[in-house]
Amino acid sequence: MFVGRKKEIGALNKVLSSDKQENVLIYGRRRTGKTMLIKEAIKDKKAIYFEAVEANEITILNKLGEIVSEYFHLPLAFSSFFDLFKYLFEKGKSEDLIFVIDEYSYLRNSVTSIDSIMQSYIDEYKFSSRLKLVLCGSYVEIMKNLVDYSKPLYGRFSQIIKLKPMDYYDSAKFYKNYSVEDKVAIYSVFGGIPFYNALINDSLSVKDNIMNLLLAPYSPLYNEVENYLKSEINKITNANSVFEAIALKATKFTDIKDHSHIVHSPTLSLILNKLNEMDIIKKEAPINDPHNKKKAHYYIGDNLTLFYYKYVYRYKSQLVITSPEIFYKNYIEKDLYENHIPKIFEMIARQFLIRKNIKGELETPLLAIGKYYYGDPVNKTNGEFDVVTKDEFGYIFYECKYTRAKVNEALIKKEIAQVKNTNLNPYKYGFFSRSGFDENISPDIITYTLKDLYL
Repeated sequence: MFVGRKKEIGALNKVLSSDKQENVLIYGRRRTGKTMLIKEAIKDKKAIYFEAVEANEITILNKLGEIVSEYFHLPLAFSSFFDLFKYLFEKGKSEDLIFVIDEYSYLRNSVTSIDSIMQSYIDEYKFSSRLKLVLCGSYVEIMKNLVDYSKPLYGRFSQIIKLKPMDYYDSAKFYKNYSVEDKVAIYSVFGGIPFYNALINDSLSVKDNIMNLLLAPYSPLYNEVENYLKSEINKITNANSVFEAIALKATKFTDIKDHSHIVHSPTLSLILNKLNEMDIIKKEAPINDPHNKKKAHYYIGDNLTLFYYKYVYRYKSQLVITSPEIFYKNYIEKDLYENHIPKIFEMIARQFLIRKNIKGELETPLLAIGKYYYGDPVNKTNGEFDVVTKDEFGYIFYECKYTRAKVNEALIKKEIAQVKNTNLNPYKYGFFSRSGFDENISPDIITYTLKDLYL
């Protein structure tokens, strides 16, 4: 089934329905649903869809020629990609036509001149053809290279869509039957990748889904993380070391370097930058000091990758010689609910506030959201508040409590006192609570429960 992506579908449909020649680039990490997005957008339109394969130029040309011949119900033959594209652009003069090339990086690797061929026809037919050209690919570095200033297709795209993982809200549409607590828990493990979420069975418990999809031998996601990374990164050993270090809470560059035992800083920088481009590693500077590189932290932004390196990769040898049930009980269960989910709950709180801001539902629009770095002169320590927003009036501090106890007035006063010991001086305070709030909470405090997140 197709879930979410309303903004992307709307933007794509607008371009594909125009009365002129348009070119679209869609790229992003694997499993984010790029192909499903395209197929949903073209399902009621005249379109030729071609998925490129790893083969030589002649094989790809013949395969594509067969698809074009079948579409037009004509015995067509093309001696070169020049002939094929000329035919399609000419057809676009008299009829609306969409031409999709999926896994474009495979075609680009086999036909080194393909970008230049496309550029020549795009320029020639810019004002005379209505052909819509859609290029899609998963290899982030290669696809981003298409829009580099020095490349033939630079400036030729009407629309560029980098498809990112879904947020917690759209992800939950895959498992509607879960309670709000289970929705938070399952998102903390599988994140916002549509392919992963489509595998979840919401008639089973969170625990059973983790065991069936990740821990059981031959389960569909047993080797998913490492296989995915191998497709994008050559030196997987270094990447494994980086992920393991960050999963164990080494978030500063120097700490990651020490824990991963990567000797050369440029090597680590290269790995972190590439993982950042893939939306797996996030780099974040504090909201109150955004240009201070020394205070920037790295964290794993993909929930399945974080879960894998925190629990599975670290204890892979034990997983091989024990049952999924025992492994879950010994290495996952306690920490999952005491530490992992509460941390992801903070990420969800941010996503929730961003959603409300986009929809214009906040009293004052946000200018920024993120961590706030502070120095505590009373206790002579430094630290960070994880969810802080900034607007025209100043900062709002949010605390996220993922506990079974309701948040009461005493706890709120304690948290506010801690904030007042730092250099953060918010004009408002807010709280997210798993279990709700006591009735006597001051109306000046912003309060959100789990149910509020999924309204």
